[in-house]
This record gives sequence, structure tokens and C-alpha cells, in this order.
Amino acid sequence: MAAPPARADADPSPTSPPTARDAPGRQAEKSETACEDRSNAESLDRLLPPVGTGRSPRKRTTSQCKSEPPLLRTSKRTIYTAGRPPWYNEHGTQSKEAFAIGLGGGSASGKTTVARMIIEALDVPWVVLLSMDSFYKVLTEQQQEQAAHNNFNFDHPDAFDFDLIISTLKKLKQGKSVKVPIYDFTTHSRKKDWKTLYGANVIIFEGIMAFADKTLLELLDMKIFVDTDSDIRLVRRLRRDISERGRDIEGVIKQYNKFVKPSFDQYIQPTMRLADIVVPRGSGNTVAIDLIVQHVHSQLEERKLRWDMAALASAHQCHPLPRTLSVLKSTPQVRGMHTIIRDKETSRDEFIFYSKRLMRLLIEHALSFLPFQDCVVQTPQGQDYAGKCYAGKQITGVSILRAGETMEPALRAVCKDVRIGTILIQTNQLTGEPELHYLRLPKDISDDHVILMDCTVSTGAAAMMAVRVLLDHDVPEDKIFLLSLLMAEMGVHSVAYAFPRVRIITTAVDKRVNDLFRIIPGIGNFGDRYFGTDAVPDGSDEEEVVYTG
Repeated sequence: MAAPPARADADPSPTSPPTARDAPGRQAEKSETACEDRSNAESLDRLLPPVGTGRSPRKRTTSQCKSEPPLLRTSKRTIYTAGRPPWYNEHGTQSKEAFAIGLGGGSASGKTTVARMIIEALDVPWVVLLSMDSFYKVLTEQQQEQAAHNNFNFDHPDAFDFDLIISTLKKLKQGKSVKVPIYDFTTHSRKKDWKTLYGANVIIFEGIMAFADKTLLELLDMKIFVDTDSDIRLVRRLRRDISERGRDIEGVIKQYNKFVKPSFDQYIQPTMRLADIVVPRGSGNTVAIDLIVQHVHSQLEERKLRWDMAALASAHQCHPLPRTLSVLKSTPQVRGMHTIIRDKETSRDEFIFYSKRLMRLLIEHALSFLPFQDCVVQTPQGQDYAGKCYAGKQITGVSILRAGETMEPALRAVCKDVRIGTILIQTNQLTGEPELHYLRLPKDISDDHVILMDCTVSTGAAAMMAVRVLLDHDVPEDKIFLLSLLMAEMGVHSVAYAFPRVRIITTAVDKRVNDLFRIIPGIGNFGDRYFGTDAVPDGSDEEEVVYTG
């Protein structure tokens, strides 16, 4: 028999504004009713404890995963809620799974507010906040009609797609990308667009039925039940539905008595015994929040992942270059162009001109490694010609910002109608870890041959993360081509060791990197020389430049 959950208590303090979900009711039909409802909502405000957080009530008609931006700014830092730092080590394999917290409790109990307080108190930069609201099942026509008349029970376990919830949470814990549905409460349906999320250091999953499935429970490393007085929850629902959704008091109370309260008593309250911690009074209980944060911090220390540059530098010394590497033949023409772009006295115009020439040669060389099949065409003279044609579906280029985007014109010049995606990776100057900050990839990229472009690769850290992103989008490893004008042996070995089926293609490989992980003899900071920007301070690398344009 499971031990009872711990209850954390504290002196009463202000309660946070409402954040719970409910299906919208019918619109007020007359202006007098609307005015009366607004008056009722104002009266209901006086029944709630004072709001102490200074936040205004959130108006939501779609699921939280869509309506909120992927950033949560606190007084201390910016928290990224749609990405994460490296989810793998220098071998390209995952170290430990993310820490998953489950937040359960009744409707309007303040689960999302508690989640936000935990995120802010944790002070970690990468968090995913996943709402159960996103996972309502698609309704049939009959259920749609019931929902339109407040006769469908959205507070029943059968209303949720637990199979999709479980598969989504499993992939998030593994650091993989997931597609999260966007639920529209005004139409009781999923929208066509889905949102992409990544795993993170911490995943917080909140919902009224967060503890209602055995398999789901096994995925949660910590279970928290937010226990808020039923009168408070009812008043919050009344205020929200009247002021934000145009419903009348009678309709709200009818639905509460018919579905919400019975479902809470039958399905939600019994799951309190499964929780590790019960938080009375929700966000007002700062003692409980502190207790939770301390425990999560201890777990994160055990799971801490550090990108080991020293391991990357020493792992493959004296090893022969991998067979997956192809270097453009060093003809006098190629060597002459390298001489020009490596010369520190070369003007920016000449640097750009000869860099573009090398890029064009590099792209043409890379295309020769694509799969081709025999085909026969007829010439204008009516004769058959036995030739070759591309055997894949299509080609997609993905540039690692910012220097990688300079290779896009060369790719477009030789690949008609090629699709282009972008990835922004920035190295954290405090931890030395590359971090994914932005990506835009074409749909159905998993079927394509992908040409991944970055002008220089020294340690291979950014390139490895970019490859990992593509793999997380189900691009087969042997369909990824990493192209770079210049690479260091260290970067070549690192990428090849982690991803042995990725084809690596470059115009030159230099032997060394210095203590600042710059390529020696190198080419300097390619992005600064190409775009004419000021040089970055020593200690940073060309792979570390932030680009937001």
C-alpha cells in the first residue's frame, strides 16, 4: 500500500488568478444579459482572496501550448520553454532523461500558476510546460452537439487521449521533438496546426487527470497534487466564464453540478493519495513550493550534463580521418582560392567573391554523393540516351546560422526549387554547452536528403547538435550531408564518431585547434569577415555567434 503523500503547509497568503480550463458555454444573447454578467463577474471578484502576484487573468480560448510564447521571462533570467541544451554527450548518445513533474488537482485549482512559480524558483533556463488541455479527443458530431449545449463531460478520463499523452511525454523525456495538438475550446476541436516542442532539463505536465493512468504515472518522477478549496475553485470558474466567455451564472453552475463536481469526487480527488506532495491552497503555499524546488534541484545535480570539450579534443588524436569524410580535390585553383580567403589582408569584396566560388564547387561535389538510378530518355534526334536521375524524393538545405546561411545561394543555384531550413545554435559562455535557440524546418523533412551547411567546423559541437536536431525530426542518419568550407580534424572526428553514417564534405581540413578552440591555421571568424561585422572578443568561436535576423 502506497504511503500517504506529504502535505506542505504555510500561513495563508494571496491566491493567484484563475488558470484552469473549461469548455466555453453559449454566448449571451442580449446586451442587457451581457451587462448583467459583467456586473456579476465584478461581484465575484470580491469573493476571491486578493491577488498578490500582480498578474492579470489569462484569457485563453486555445490550449496553453499554443497561446503562450516559448519564453518565460523572470526577474533573474529568460527561461526557454520550447527547447533545451544538449540532450546527448560527446558520443552522440543520451546521458539521462529529463526530470518530469506531474501536477494534478481539480479544475481551477491553480495548477498552471503553481507550475509557473516552480519554474521561476528553479532558475533553470530550459523547461517544457505541457498542458493536458492540449490532448482532448476529437469529438464526434453527436459529441459536438452535446458540447454546444453544455451536455458533454470534459472532466471525465474518457475525454482525454491518453495514448497520445504517453507517447508525447516519453519522447520529451528522451529529448526528442514532439508535435503537440492545439485545442480550440470555442469549437471543441483540434486545430490543423500542431506545435513542436523539445525535451528539457525539466518537464512539467499539468492537468486534472494527470494521475489517472498507470502508464502515465510511471513516467512522472515527482507527483504534486494542488488542493484548493471547492468554493474558491467554483468562484474562479464563475468569474472566468462570465467575464471572458460570455456565459451566464445559471449555465456555469449547471455544468459544475452536472459534470465538474461529480468528476472531481469520483476521478480526481482519489488520485491525491498517489501524489508525493500535496500543496494546500495552491500558489499561496510558499513552503510547499520551496520544498519542491529543493528536491528538483537535487535531482538535476545528479542528472547534470556537461559538454566535455576536453573529451572532444583528446578522444581521437592520432586517428586516421574517417571514411565518411570527402575533401574536395586540392587543385591549383582550389588552393589558390584558399590562399585568398585565408589571407588576413584580403578585402571583404574579394573574400566574399572567392568564398562563393568555393561554396559552389563544394555544393557540386556534394551532390555527386546523392543516390542516382539508371534512366533512359529520348533525344531530339529520336535516339535513346541511357543516363542517370536522382533516386530520392527531394533535397532540403539546412543552414546553421549565421555563417551557414551564406551557403544557401550556392545551393539554390544548382538545386532547382530546393527547400531551405535554418537552425540557430549558441554556445553558453558559462557552461561551454551549445544550446538550441531557434529552428525552422520544412514539413516532411524526414523523407528528404538533407544538406546541412556551416562554413567552419572546429570542435564539432554545433554541428553535432544540428545533426541531433535532424535525427529528432526523423531524418535518417545516412541521408544527412554535413558541408563546410573548412573543418578541423577534431571536429571531423567528433562528428564521425558520434554519427558514423553522416557524410562529411569539405574543401579543406586543418590539423589543429588552439586553446580557444579556433581552427589553426584557419580562416578567422568567417561570419565577421563575410558580413563586415566587428570581430567578437577572444574566447568565443565562429560557431558561437548569435544571429537573430
